[in-house]
Formats: sequence, structure tokens, C-alpha cells
Amino acid sequence: MASIKRSAVSVFIFSGIINLLYLTGSLYMLQVYDRVLGSRSVPTLIGLSILAVGLYVFQGVLDGLRQRIVARLGLRFDRELVPVAFDALRMLTLFGRNPSEAQAPMRDLDTVRSFVSSQALISLFDLPWIPIYMIFVFALHPLLGYITVGGAVLLIALTLLTEALSRKPSRTVMELVGKRQALSEAARRNAESIQAMGFGGAFFDQFNAVNQQYMDAQRSLTDVSATLGSVGKVLRMILQSASLGVAAYLTIQGELSAGSIIAANIVSGRALAPIDMVISQWKLFVSARQARTRLFEIIGKMPAKGRPLDLPDPEKSVSIEGVTVATPGGERMIVNGITLNLQAGDGLAIIGPSGAGKSTLARAIVGAARTVRGSIRLDGAPLEQWDERRIGRHIGYLPQNTDLFDGTIAENICRFDPSATAEEVIEAARSAGVHDLVLRLPDGYNTRIGETGVMLSGGQRQRIGLARALYGKPFLIVLDEPASNLDGEGDNALMRAIAEVRERKGIVIMIAHRPSALAVVNLVAVLQDGTLTHFGPTEKVMQQLNNPAGPSPIARPVAVKS
Repeated sequence: MASIKRSAVSVFIFSGIINLLYLTGSLYMLQVYDRVLGSRSVPTLIGLSILAVGLYVFQGVLDGLRQRIVARLGLRFDRELVPVAFDALRMLTLFGRNPSEAQAPMRDLDTVRSFVSSQALISLFDLPWIPIYMIFVFALHPLLGYITVGGAVLLIALTLLTEALSRKPSRTVMELVGKRQALSEAARRNAESIQAMGFGGAFFDQFNAVNQQYMDAQRSLTDVSATLGSVGKVLRMILQSASLGVAAYLTIQGELSAGSIIAANIVSGRALAPIDMVISQWKLFVSARQARTRLFEIIGKMPAKGRPLDLPDPEKSVSIEGVTVATPGGERMIVNGITLNLQAGDGLAIIGPSGAGKSTLARAIVGAARTVRGSIRLDGAPLEQWDERRIGRHIGYLPQNTDLFDGTIAENICRFDPSATAEEVIEAARSAGVHDLVLRLPDGYNTRIGETGVMLSGGQRQRIGLARALYGKPFLIVLDEPASNLDGEGDNALMRAIAEVRERKGIVIMIAHRPSALAVVNLVAVLQDGTLTHFGPTEKVMQQLNNPAGPSPIARPVAVKS
């Protein structure tokens, strides 16, 4: 941010010099009327003209430099804050915010950057230099100075009125923008269901109701800005005419020269121009200020990131210690006090009824769900102590809904790693049993799959997602219902992949529904209503669950350590 402040100071200084040079035209006219016309001296006219042209050129150069600095100031602002805004987008999504709320930091950053790069910012830098023109007008005649000051006060009052009247509509517009985008995204994401079940009209009615509110709020905001902007322009023209009329009267009375009439009119108009510009751009000012407030408020809530010490690659254990995860609002606990300890080579199947918290626990283990209490440790070190990019190489994750990205199959498998080799990509694909499937596609590994992998079937997406989870031979692999879309061939490939991970002393945690999954794991954990009811060797836990005379997993929870 220090470089941004230095650039802002440069723009402020340039604005002062440029505003001084804006007096060139007034002084030139004053000298022409009062000196040249009176003396009829052509050499004086030529000299004044050359000087004026030189000052105009110098002013143009400075003004061009100022605009270039302002344009780069916006880009620099974006470069400084876009990493934090992008992290905020990801974190808000992980915290359960809807897509529109999660996108807010990037939208706000765009709004502030557009303002910083615009003429509106330049008009703000011109405001502090208005006294230059006031002094000049007062030097011509005090009465003209009072008129100019009075006009400036009126325009400033109009600016404050604009602020007061536009604050609420502007806030409403921003809130409704988020709602419109959320509904639009929902329509895009669920287009198949809407089309198949024929409720497009009903969904549009919801969207249209919000859209109408947005249009009404936008109209109110535009009406305020346009009306007061027009009033400001009219007031400025009246003040300029008043200045011209008073100057003419003073000239008739012999208190002012003829050249001073034009000079006073030009300078008084220039003195009021920045205020008039601010009023006309007030909608942008308000939007940028609110966006900046929201952006820095979100950034302030983001956890501070230091540079973690590079820890040795994990190779021994994964510990889940008292992990508790709540709903985004904290109304209830989804996962409550789960403790599990796994050693290298272990395979754990987490089972339980729908809504038991299995997927939430899986997300918490890989750091994709925010824990209220407890910690996830790899070789004794909590996830927070690992560098995000470094720990990512040691974790493989296949979510319940396989989320692929617009790109090639190879890019998706290697997690868009620019340093990935063909051998590493193919090895991961072979481990997932998907190599032959990829070769049958039109462009093989270079086949582009579209957003969310729309070009692939559900089973193909899941197998590509498994290859991505296995890429780089990570130590910990978490699979959330990895066989939900697989056929027999895919199911066999999955079982082989899990066995291979365990053989190389990795750890596999799998959310499982199919009994076949239990054949390749040595541990089973049972979740019920977010609580761990059973944990231990597969055969022992299954005997407890299948024995009618044994303990109930709900009424009498037990925890059997491996």
C-alpha cells in the first residue's frame, strides 16, 4: 500500500501545478485586453502568445502524466488487494455464504478500482486547490470573490444534500444486486431441473419480483443523482453569469478593467467546476465508498497469514481431535466432538445414516469446513501450521459432488500445476483406472471438458476426480461417497486404488454406503446425529452393529481404539 500512497501524493502535487496552469488562459486574456489592445504592440502579443502556448503544452504534459498515474493507481490497487479478495471469496464460500455474497469482495474490488482509475478521482484531487482561484478572483475585486465563495458554498451544500438523499437508495441497490445474481446463478445451476419439471415460469416470477425492486431502487438513485446534478449545473451557470454581470457593472463604474471581465468569468467558472464534477459523479463516489468499507471490513475479518515454517512431509499419522463443526449461523452442531487417530497404512470407512454429518466431517478433515472446536493434525502438526500450497500436495480429496473445472482432462488431474509432467498425470490416471477411458476420448488427455466437466458423464467425472485426488501420491486421501456414480468396472478400480494407497503407507478416509467398500479398509467409524458411536477394526464394529443383543449405536455409544 506504500506505493499506492506515493502515487496518490504525486497525483496531488501534479493537480496543484495543473490548477495553477489553468490560470494561463485568464491571465493571457487579461494581458491582451489591458496591455496589447491598449498599446497596440504586436511584439508583446507574440511574446504573450508564445508564453501561453508553452504553458498550455506543459499543462497538457502534466495532465497526461496525471491521468496515466491515476490509471496505473487503479491497477496497482487491484494488484495489491486481489489476492486477499480472492481468498475472501473462497473463505466466504467455505463458511456457507451463498454465491452472491461470496462474490461480493471481487465485485467491491472492481468498483473501487474503477473509481480509482476514473476522472471522478481526479476531480477530488482538484477540490483542495479551489482556493487558488478564489485568491485570484479576490485579487481582481472582493465583490467577485464573495460571489464565487457563495457559489462554492451553495454547491457544497448541494453535494451534502446529494450524499444524504442517495445513501439509502445506494445501499438498497447493492443489496438487491446480490439477490439478483444469486437467483440468476441458481437458475443457471439448476437449469436441467427447471426445464424438466416445468417451473421456469414460477422461478422467473421470483426473479422478476427482486428485479423490479432493483429497478425501482436504481431509478430512485438515478433520480436523486440526475436531479441534483442538473440543479448543480444550472446553479453553476447562474453563478458564472452573475459573475460576468457584476464584473461588467464594476467595469462601467471604473473599478475593473475590460480584461478583468473575461478573466473573472473564466476563473470563477473553473473554481466551481470540480464541485460540479463531484456532484455529477456522486453516484460513483457513494458506490466506491461503500464498496471500500465492505471490502476492508471483510479483509479485516480474514485470519492473518504469516509464512509458516516448512514442515517435513507427513508420513506417520492423522489425528482428529475433538472436532466440532456448526451450521454457518451456529444454530446447531453438525459434527460434535469427533476424535479419531489413524496411522500410516490405515483405511477408514465412515458410515451412518443420511444427515449424520459424514460429509461435513470429511470437509473438516481436509480444511474445507470451519471447525468450532478441535483440530486436525498431520504428524502432530495442526493444518493451520502448514503452508496452504505445501500441504495441498499431501492431501487428495474427492467431494460428494465432483467439481471439475473448465480445462483439459490433464489440467484437471494435475490440479492445474504448471510444472506437472505427463508421466505424473498418466500415473495418477492409471491409479484411478481411468487411463484407458481417457484415451478413448476425442483428444485424449487434451480433451476440454467444459465448466463443471459438463462434457463428461457422472461416472467419468467421478473417476477423473479420483485421479486428481491421487495425483502426486498424497499421504492423506479423503473420498466422499466415491462410488456413487460408478459402474462395476469403476468400483473395482476404486477398490484397487485404495489398496495401493494403503500399500504405500498412505491413509485413506472414505465416506461409504456400499458394503464392498468395507473389504479394503481396516477401520470403521459410525456417525449418528453428528456423534461418533463406534470406531474400531472393521470386523469388530460390524459384529457390534449386526448383533441384535449388542449395544445400540445410538443408546449406548462406545469408542473402540485401534
